[in-house]
Amino acid sequence: MKREDLRNIAIIAHVDHGKTTLVDCMLRQSGIFRANQQVRERVMDNIDLEREKGITIMAKNTAVDYLGTKINIVDTPGHADFGGEVERTLKMVDGVLLLVDASEGPLPQTRFVLKKALELNLPPIIVINKIDRPDARIQEVLNEVYDLFIDLDATEEQLEFPIVYTNAKTGIAKLDLDDDSEDLKLLFEQIIKSIPAPEGDEKDSLQLLVTNIDYNDYVGRLAIGKIFSGSVKIGGWVAMINSEGEAIKTKVVSLYGFQGLERVEIQDAAVGDIVALAGIEGINIGDTITDIENPKPLPRITVDEPTIAIVFSVNTSPFAGKEGKYVTSRNLRERLEKELLYNVAIKVDFSGTDSFKVMGRGELQLAILIEMMRR
Repeated sequence: MKREDLRNIAIIAHVDHGKTTLVDCMLRQSGIFRANQQVRERVMDNIDLEREKGITIMAKNTAVDYLGTKINIVDTPGHADFGGEVERTLKMVDGVLLLVDASEGPLPQTRFVLKKALELNLPPIIVINKIDRPDARIQEVLNEVYDLFIDLDATEEQLEFPIVYTNAKTGIAKLDLDDDSEDLKLLFEQIIKSIPAPEGDEKDSLQLLVTNIDYNDYVGRLAIGKIFSGSVKIGGWVAMINSEGEAIKTKVVSLYGFQGLERVEIQDAAVGDIVALAGIEGINIGDTITDIENPKPLPRITVDEPTIAIVFSVNTSPFAGKEGKYVTSRNLRERLEKELLYNVAIKVDFSGTDSFKVMGRGELQLAILIEMMRR
């Protein structure tokens, strides 16, 4: 069964190619915000570091409605160091928008994320952004995109991608550079036309793969993921299949869908929906939520192994303890344990007492982790 009223897409791009700005415009033009609502720029960058540095660190999802079709949009990081974020979010979608700067063309991080998307057979839409740049070289960039696809062993079908030209700052999209356009209507239409509707059997056993974890002070841990088959409703009993393969019986206390930047409480959800569930203790990224009578676990998410390690230890300088609130190894351990709940791309060796070995995908990822812990 296909859900024709639903599309799930991820937007992938190199750092600073205009991805978050484009999502901003899509949200505004879909009528998510009230006419008099004050909305800051780059609303998807909700971590202080993201706003300061202008990069996406954490994958986030939002949703817009276009003429009766709900489009779930996942904003993925544009740097290979945050590959753990990319790999799990691509599991939630049925296609990708590949955003490329009209002057710079496809850069190394674009290659990394696109490779992951092609391996999962996700159909792409190519978006050439910043077409207003005085140094834009649109045809050469398009040729570079074709070369990149061929380098990554794309199939003939994947090479027949649609192309949309955009200026995300002014919120316009064109299928041809000579088109007169005043909005993103053509982009929305291309998404509905080119991205396949999610498929699955609503009457089959529930299968929901947890790809993200969030926390709410009122309802506790939130498991975010896509429903691959079956349906789920508030108050229903489900089984959580953990990393050990154990089935733990649990109840769905709250169920949320996404609308714009808000989580909206819903009563039930079915195949293709991206939802957040509350009330499931001890749930982790990669776990499957499924039926109790007929459990069908999904393959766990695999993430590329760490490539770099750094030792975190307590301050042993003469100024130790002079300032700061969290200064003991116990505080350090608790913070790293909390990070492991959200971040599947790092590993921590807790065998030390005063120092812990943290392994990650690259220098930027560990630098961001250190800065977030410092704050």
